Amino acid sequence: MKLLFLHGSPAVGKLTVAKALLRIVPGRLMDNHAAIDLALTIFDFGAPGFWELVHDVRCSALNTAAEHRVPLLVTTFCYVEPDDREQFDRFEEIMNRHGGELLPVFLHCAREEAMRRVGNSDRVERRKIASAEGLANYLDSYDFTAVPRRDSLALDTEANSAEAAAQAIIQHFGLNTQAHPPNLS
Repeated sequence: MKLLFLHGSPAVGKLTVAKALLRIVPGRLMDNHAAIDLALTIFDFGAPGFWELVHDVRCSALNTAAEHRVPLLVTTFCYVEPDDREQFDRFEEIMNRHGGELLPVFLHCAREEAMRRVGNSDRVERRKIASAEGLANYLDSYDFTAVPRRDSLALDTEANSAEAAAQAIIQHFGLNTQAHPPNLS
């Protein structure tokens, strides 16, 4: 199993790139907001127990996917150093235990571009950060950076379209596009 770990700050295009990639390469998507949305049914955002549940759900899903040999799982994540190092290490441990590969991709863009994107209607629908003020607070409060791995691919989503980023990821990691059904649209 391969885990493609798309990470970066809010509004850099993680989900957009993931969807573009999965139109070319066969795989499954585990959007980081799936676990957050589940936790929001039980807790208020950030309340005691909230992040523990989010992390446990993510690890359980990843472990189950690896046990059942899902060939490619693409996940999105707002990785913050050093806060999320333990979570990343857990992901890596799960992949190692199952003989899988963790493929890190750091997506980034200029702050001004992220501010322009943050108000998109799809972000509001998905209950993501959707205001420039909220994004500015996040960007000023946390160190959104590439995971500490030499093989992490860094891509600028302002300079590259989602499709170009997807192609760069496919080339960099040698992902197999052969098994994907042809696009009939």
